[in-house]
Amino acid sequence: MVSNLRDSLADRFWSENSSDPVEWAIAEGLTPYEEAVAFMEARAQAIANGQARELVWLVEHPPLYTAGTSAQASDLVDPDRFPVHQTGRGGQYTYHGPGQRVAYVMVDLKRRRPDLRRYVAALEAWLILTLDAFNIRGERREDRVGVWVRRPDKGETAEDKIAAIGIRVRRWTTFHGISLNVEPDLSHFSGIVPCGVTQHGVTSLVDLGIPVTMPEVDAVLRRAFEDVFGPTEQVAAPLLGGN
Repeated sequence: MVSNLRDSLADRFWSENSSDPVEWAIAEGLTPYEEAVAFMEARAQAIANGQARELVWLVEHPPLYTAGTSAQASDLVDPDRFPVHQTGRGGQYTYHGPGQRVAYVMVDLKRRRPDLRRYVAALEAWLILTLDAFNIRGERREDRVGVWVRRPDKGETAEDKIAAIGIRVRRWTTFHGISLNVEPDLSHFSGIVPCGVTQHGVTSLVDLGIPVTMPEVDAVLRRAFEDVFGPTEQVAAPLLGGN
């Protein structure tokens, strides 16, 4: 299945109108959320104006909850546990924190394919290919955004979410992106109803018995991204906070 997925999606979001590779940056330490959003806003505008190259920016955040445009107040179970940030991305409540790899994807869909459904499908494919490298079968669901893994150890129909997707698009330039649970504290998800889904749980690579480091995950993420979106070029991480 995964090999067929790679074959069918390899060119789907390849940029045919630019010879520039996508910049690939990895932030050290924990990145403040509000500063990250401010940077993304500015970078997306610069990309749309033709003044900057496309960018994938990998970060970790301190523990926090974010509320997407469809968030329901009742899904914030413990509002005093961590800071709560209102954000313009699609989706509902989600958690970010140490041990979770967040990848902010700023690409120009005009150069690729101005189709939001296919863009989300490409993000899902990127995550599925990444998980396949660790011998984990990630799956998409028609009624739920994100990537899921079946958990027969918990029950015949049990499944957990291992990766979330939340995007925003302005002038056909994307920002926000995906999060993949590598080794976060899964108890931190209990302060919200993650993405509004009550019937299923959350998991991580380490929770599934895959002892992997963040640099190892980053390397696989990059290879899988290039399968779906095209070549990348390593660059220095953005400087934030006026530095």
